[in-house]
Amino acid sequence: MIRVDLDVMLARRKMSMTTLAEKVGITMANLSILKNGKAKAVRFSTLEAICRTLNCQVGDILIYEEEPHVNS
Repeated sequence: MIRVDLDVMLARRKMSMTTLAEKVGITMANLSILKNGKAKAVRFSTLEAICRTLNCQVGDILIYEEEPHVNS
């Protein structure tokens, strides 16, 4: 599973979600969907704009975690 960790980078950069949305050019609704892990896909151009704005790498905001296995 891919976890989106925007909160950490926003805190490090002392930036609000509203400011990030404005600078990236996406709606607050879409940014919230991404931040809350509800997005099924994200455009590379959006990732690029977020990373440029936050001065970070993709790996700083997208984290891969193995899903726990359920024993049957």
